[in-house]
Amino acid sequence: MLTRSSWSRWQFIILSGCALFVLYFFGLTRTGLLGPDEPRYAAIGRAMAQTGDWITPRLWGQPWFEKSTLLYWMTAAGFKLGLGQDLAPRLPVALASVAFLVYFFLVLRREFGDQAALYATGVLATSAGWLAYSHVAVPDLPLSASFAAAMLSIMRGRGSIAAGALLGIAILAKGLVPVVLFVPALWFLRRQVRDVFLMLAAALVVAAPWYILVTLRNGAPFLEDFFWKQQFTRFVSGELLHDRPFWFYPPVLLAGLFPWSPLVLLLFSKRLYQDRRAQFLLAWFAFGFVFFSLSRGKLPGYLLPLLPPVAALLGIALQQARERSAGTMCLVAVCAGLPWLVPSIQELLPQALVSGLTRSHFHLAAEWLVPAFLAILACAWLERAGRRATAFAFVTLLTTASVFQLVWRGYPLLDRQASARVRWLSSAGSITCISEANASWRYGLDYYTGQELPDCN
Repeated sequence: MLTRSSWSRWQFIILSGCALFVLYFFGLTRTGLLGPDEPRYAAIGRAMAQTGDWITPRLWGQPWFEKSTLLYWMTAAGFKLGLGQDLAPRLPVALASVAFLVYFFLVLRREFGDQAALYATGVLATSAGWLAYSHVAVPDLPLSASFAAAMLSIMRGRGSIAAGALLGIAILAKGLVPVVLFVPALWFLRRQVRDVFLMLAAALVVAAPWYILVTLRNGAPFLEDFFWKQQFTRFVSGELLHDRPFWFYPPVLLAGLFPWSPLVLLLFSKRLYQDRRAQFLLAWFAFGFVFFSLSRGKLPGYLLPLLPPVAALLGIALQQARERSAGTMCLVAVCAGLPWLVPSIQELLPQALVSGLTRSHFHLAAEWLVPAFLAILACAWLERAGRRATAFAFVTLLTTASVFQLVWRGYPLLDRQASARVRWLSSAGSITCISEANASWRYGLDYYTGQELPDCN
């Protein structure tokens, strides 16, 4: 017979499972693969599944050394399991994201208690950045999930073989980037030489075999392209077309935390960092943020490995914040109004993906202002009544509903305007070459036709 507490636990598990399904699995194929990167990576993973060569990444028969192999292996596994050409690349990424969120919650519950863990996991699970990269087949999420899991496993101040293995998986996801981001962990463990040695040895055992094999098969071209061009040159110069100013990442961070961006102000409390574990989370974020800001080449996804420590700190800060505090009440209440901007953002997305964000036009839908204001009032009332957990759940529910609406209505717009899938389907197989009008869809059309199309001229 179920007790009241066990029934409440089962209710929580069921509701959380439903929310995770809506957020991470619903409508993954309502839009085709987007941009040049996603179909290109998917084509490489499909080729691995078809040829059985799991060592050398190949794009239409030619070696392609832009990224490490983890994402390609995940995509190839999806094809081996018989998933479709849109689901095979994306479902493994979504599964990795949800698996990490469960681990994230369990670790934080053990370290900081149920309330902080619930707040932190809710923030991360519904944040725009983590959600967006969990819906597309690019390496940023696999890197972030494996690297963050490694960092969380040593947050208590102890290195472990498991942490090293997770670091090795992160190295397989994106090369030397996680090695650099791991510096704060090495500093915190500087007096535990034996643990650090075992941890790095485990990382080497996991990551080294692929790097050795791919080097033996391909030699200098792999070393020059992957390590020199993609790792070093991308950091020191903007010649790979991603040159951004130093201040690029503060607005990216706020956008990535949407709709929880106002809560960032809670991170400036000195009380929050009296705990050594919170200091570790801060060092993890601050070091990575400075490192990426110093890089000449910048992309929004680079910041993804830093969202878990920020979400964890926000969860702890919400738990510590005084009940009925006017400042916290206002911040949480504003969060309740932000999901109502999603319909306007939904119209902006296709333009931003095709033409770039700076060339897109944001139009605020005035009809959503009244419900946004009412949501803010309702959330403020809950906070004022000392029901912070309910207010937080209210914002989470609004965000989940807005994501459902975005996937249901917005993804078909993306499919028509930012994916080559519609062009391929509407052509009924008549596309046999890439015209000047279709040049921007080259990688997508190649992927959906299953061959490298020549230029029409």
